[in-house]
Amino acid sequence: MDITFIQETFLKLLAGLPLTLNLAVLSLLGGGLLALTLNLLRATRAGSYVARSYVFLFRGTPLLIQIFMIYYGLGNISAIRHSFLWPFLRDPYWCGLLALILNDAAYTSEILRGGIRAVPAGAIEAARVCGMSKFTILKRITLPIAVRQALPAYSNEVISMAKSTSLVSTISLMDVTGIANAEVSSTYRALEVFISAAVIYLAISLIVTKGLSLFEKYLSPDKFGARA
Repeated sequence: MDITFIQETFLKLLAGLPLTLNLAVLSLLGGGLLALTLNLLRATRAGSYVARSYVFLFRGTPLLIQIFMIYYGLGNISAIRHSFLWPFLRDPYWCGLLALILNDAAYTSEILRGGIRAVPAGAIEAARVCGMSKFTILKRITLPIAVRQALPAYSNEVISMAKSTSLVSTISLMDVTGIANAEVSSTYRALEVFISAAVIYLAISLIVTKGLSLFEKYLSPDKFGARA
């Protein structure tokens, strides 16, 4: 194994890191907003059916298939090809980002739902008795408890989504994995190239894990109570 080659390859792969992080961050933000919308829809009977169907669809099919269906499949629909959406949907970047957002929303909505259901009904009732408004209850009771309950599961989703961005390399995007594939095709040294890629993804996972762990400690009941 050539250590010098690994070092050189590692530096080449870092050129794809901005795109990897860009896709990860935007997909988590977009997925989080869509997940919140899905949870709001559950307040009505019809909306609950839509939300449950959405979650079943996107959790029950592979992300790679979703990427292919959006990138290759939507172009077969004449109405889309002649709509204002086509300039975006023919671009692999937007197709990949859309697939990541839709997939992340399905998982995040279930994580949020679990966190909200974990909020004790007695705590909300006690807040009402104390005369708190709905917004104050949401801000000081519901959200802090729900976020802390959901954070361990959500940290896994963040890591999973950071790694899932590698799938966009299948539609010609040159993220870390895309550059790695190109490097393997030109050098035929798959082991060294993918070791370098693995190190980058491991570093991302480590940083995310440590960061969310610190945030979870920040939201611990004792500290939150002291700030309140």
